[in-house]
Amino acid sequence: MENLSQKEMNLHQYIKTDEELRKIEQRQKILKVVRLIITYFLLFLVAVIIIFPFYWMIISSLKTKDEYYFNPPTFFPQTIDAKNYGEAWNSANFGRYMVNTLIVGFVSTFLSLIVTVFAAFAFSRLKFKGRETMFSILLATMMIPGEMFTVTNYVTVSNLGWKDSYVVLILPFLVSVFYIYLLRQNFKQIPDSLYYAAKVDGASDFKYLFKVMIPLATPTIITITIMKLMGAWNSYVWPRLVANSDNFRLITNGLRSAFSVEAGDKVDYPLQMAAVTVVSIPLFLVFAFFRKYIMRGVARSGTKG
Repeated sequence: MENLSQKEMNLHQYIKTDEELRKIEQRQKILKVVRLIITYFLLFLVAVIIIFPFYWMIISSLKTKDEYYFNPPTFFPQTIDAKNYGEAWNSANFGRYMVNTLIVGFVSTFLSLIVTVFAAFAFSRLKFKGRETMFSILLATMMIPGEMFTVTNYVTVSNLGWKDSYVVLILPFLVSVFYIYLLRQNFKQIPDSLYYAAKVDGASDFKYLFKVMIPLATPTIITITIMKLMGAWNSYVWPRLVANSDNFRLITNGLRSAFSVEAGDKVDYPLQMAAVTVVSIPLFLVFAFFRKYIMRGVARSGTKG
C-alpha cells in the first residue's frame, strides 16, 4: 500500500509539473505573439512616417493650384491634374538641367572611381615607407566638416577662372576619403597568397588589380558608384555657388530658380511637386534595383580592418 501511495504521489507530481510546463510554454507563446505585434506595429508606424512625405509630394503634384490651398487639405486629389508635369517640364529648362546633371554625374563618378581604386590598391597592397602614416592623415581629414572647405575652394576656383564650367563642378570632389577607406577594407580581405601567386606567375600589379581584386570587390565598387551618382544628383550648395549660368546649372539649382515667384503671388506648389517628382524618380529606381549591392558592399567592407 505504501508503494502504491508513493507511485500515486509521483504520478500526481509529474502531472502537476507537466501542467506547469504547458502553462509556461503557453505564456511564452503569448509573449512572443505580443512582441511580434508590437514590433510590426512600430515598423508600420515608422514606414508611414517615412512614406507620407513622398505620398504627399505625389498627390500634391496631381492637384490644381486652388485645391492645394484648401483648408483643411485634401488627402487625395478631387480632380487629377496630370498636366502639371507637362507644364513643369516646359516652364523650366529641364532638358538642359538634366543634361548638365548627367554629364557631371557620370564623368565625376567615372573619374572618382579611377582615383578610388588606385588609391585603395596602393594603401591595401603596395608596401612603401610612410603608408600607414599617410593613410592615418587621410582618415583624419574625415573629421573636418566639408563646409569648411567651401570658402577656400571657392576662392581657388575663382582665381583660376573656372566658374561656370563643367571643370568646377567635377574636379574639386573627385577624391573621397570615405570611398577609399571603404574599398581599401574590401581589398584587405583578399588573401596575400593570391598576390604572391600572381607575382610568381609574372603578373604585374596592374594585371593583378584588374584581373583579381576588382572582380572580387565588385559589390563594393557598385556601392561606391551608386553613392557617388546619388551625391552628384543631389548636390546643391557647391553648384549654387559656382554655376550661375543657365548653361551649367544642375537640376537641383535649376528647379529653385525656375519656380521662383514675385512678391505677393501664390507659389504654384503643384507645379513644383510635379518637377520634384520627376527629379526623384531616377533615385528611387536606382535604390530599388541596386539596394542589395549597397548592403552587400558595406557589409563586406566592414568585416575586417
